[in-house]
Amino acid sequence: MMGPQALPGPYALMRPRALLWPALFAVSLLLALLSVQIPAWLLRPPPTLMIDLAGATSAAMKWLVEDATFGLFTVKEATRAIATLVEVPYDAARILLVDGITEGKGRRATTIVPPISWIAVTAAMVALGIYAKNLWLGLLIGALFLYLAVFGQWESAMTTLASILIAVPMGVAGGLALGIAAFLSPLFNRILSPVLDLMQTVPTFAYLVPILFLFGFGPVSALIATVIYAMPPMVRITTLALRSIPPELQEFGRMVGCTPGQQMRKVLLPVALPDLMVGVNQVIMLSLNMVIIASMIGAGGLGFDVLNALRSLKIGAGIEAGLAITALAVALDRLSQALAARSGQGAVVTGNWTRRHPKTVAVLVLIVVTGVAGLVLPWVQTYPKEAMLSTRTFWSDLVEYINVSYFDQIEAFKDAILINVLLPVKRFLLALPWVWVLALATLAGWQLGRARLALLCLGLGLFIAVTGLWEQAVTTVYLCGISVIIAAMIGVPLGIWAAANQTAGKVIGAFIDTLQTLPSFVYLIPVIMLFRVGDFAAMIAVVLYALAPAVRYTAHGLRSVQPELVEAGIVCGCTRWQVLTRVRLPMALPDILLGVNQTIMLALSMLVITALVGTRDLGQEVYAALATADVGRGVMAGLAVAAIAIIADRLITAATARARARLGLAGE
Repeated sequence: MMGPQALPGPYALMRPRALLWPALFAVSLLLALLSVQIPAWLLRPPPTLMIDLAGATSAAMKWLVEDATFGLFTVKEATRAIATLVEVPYDAARILLVDGITEGKGRRATTIVPPISWIAVTAAMVALGIYAKNLWLGLLIGALFLYLAVFGQWESAMTTLASILIAVPMGVAGGLALGIAAFLSPLFNRILSPVLDLMQTVPTFAYLVPILFLFGFGPVSALIATVIYAMPPMVRITTLALRSIPPELQEFGRMVGCTPGQQMRKVLLPVALPDLMVGVNQVIMLSLNMVIIASMIGAGGLGFDVLNALRSLKIGAGIEAGLAITALAVALDRLSQALAARSGQGAVVTGNWTRRHPKTVAVLVLIVVTGVAGLVLPWVQTYPKEAMLSTRTFWSDLVEYINVSYFDQIEAFKDAILINVLLPVKRFLLALPWVWVLALATLAGWQLGRARLALLCLGLGLFIAVTGLWEQAVTTVYLCGISVIIAAMIGVPLGIWAAANQTAGKVIGAFIDTLQTLPSFVYLIPVIMLFRVGDFAAMIAVVLYALAPAVRYTAHGLRSVQPELVEAGIVCGCTRWQVLTRVRLPMALPDILLGVNQTIMLALSMLVITALVGTRDLGQEVYAALATADVGRGVMAGLAVAAIAIIADRLITAATARARARLGLAGE
């Protein structure tokens, strides 16, 4: 019979260790109340500790660009060569989709060969959807592309699509090569792993600052930043996919006499193809997100339209461009997911090339026919302006109606959250001595991961302190922390509901799919529309953007609980509520913690974007550095965000491992 010492719940509270963190919180409250009496050097890192890492980074970048040489090439020559490698295919993609072949410049330019018509592009996407899955997917994608034409977003959408068509193959190829190298060489994998961690935690804006310095302003810089940002998931998925292949298949390749290269090409990569296609989907979505953000350094397209509308407060135009981004994102996401599911399942078709690819032949014929017909009938080439629709006035009027009719209620809700939640938490955290915050982080690391994790937390905290960004980092933690708590308070119940009810699961799943498809820029439009600028607006945008993992991981964790455990609880007389709270939720806790971890990562990423709505955190530092091309300032702010992300990730990962071990799931 199980004794009381083995039971969780009230018995655990009697252990002195369980009282440690409540006691430390009480001490923190006391320190915050007495902050006016605490010496200044304890409240904020003193100037004597500061190291001008930003200045050193800027000087190093300047030397690298102006004076450094590597063999026969200078850095300028190397960057110019890289830019050319990217610019040539990008120009080709723009010729096909946007510009066509022209003679002359500016207003005197005449079109010799037009770009692919809107009819042909839409038909090609329909054919691709039918090939990837079925007619319904093809019709959905066709409808989304038709929306882009009807609502006057075609040219901007094709500019964005041209960037995606170049960035995705480069990101996939680079990620595949690095992933294969990491699979083949454990030493290279150990070296690459922290680099990937850093790349995935450094905020998107921070990529733009050094790229802008090295390659200048323009679409090429934006594409290079996009490739770098979108590559890490492909690297990790490639390595994991190759490692998950059964050893028997690898041994079979060696037995039939395959060389290492043949085994990789003919055995390992084909077997891993379904998993690799998931990586391709991730590259596509990250590339789309980054291309939108990279509009700030000259990418153009839909991202520039949204940014320009936000800057000029043209809400109708911003919403219309945002919906166009959503349409393009949904089309690419659904298409890439369908292609991932289809990989390796294609039927073998015999015959010549035209018989094997009838849809491709039909699309090529349509491109030629519409191209020729467009010379006579302009509406075939370009969707006619007189047939275009616009919702800008509708959205502007709707926003005006909401702001006029519900201004008092919106402001009252906003002020209530600001006064009762946001500002008290912000003042509390900013009033804590910096050495006390470092001590708490180090203690948490020691409890969860002993010396190694404690030293990591201490080292990263000290890095933030010596860069002079402590106050901005605390503001970032405050906004991120509140946003994550609210996202978890909403997401976990939604995940429970989705796991308990099949119909609710489908509806919530569709809602979460839509949220995950939207690029981060889009969330700023309704936020600015309703709440204008400030911390509250930033919090709402972050909660919406970071909500999805909390829902998904909670639902997945609850669905993964072994039916035998649930049945045992029912046999013991547990009610449905008791089964949920005492069996299902405790067993799902590791997955829920992983969801919270991902929510934190997304929240930190979004916080940098919300610098556009007036926050005063590390995101604002990155944004200011981008505006002034201050490489050192941008890199340090980006690394500070990465430091916060790594501390949170390592602590929650360690807590998850402990939870799994306590539940007997460590080997799963």
